[in-house]
Amino acid sequence: MLVTLLASSPLRHRLTALAEGWQRLLRMASKPYRPELHYMRGPGPKCQAKQLRERAGL
Repeated sequence: MLVTLLASSPLRHRLTALAEGWQRLLRMASKPYRPELHYMRGPGPKCQAKQLRERAGL
């Protein structure tokens, strides 16, 4: 479908679509996945409250 769409368009539109595709690919490649940004840094507030309750009960 995309091929027929590009084939029926003027050359300028086909080149624009090709350039946009390359730009999108380069943007995706320039943003590497950084897993350290997605990991938790420590226990959350519920875990901390539970630990405080457990320590107070001992």
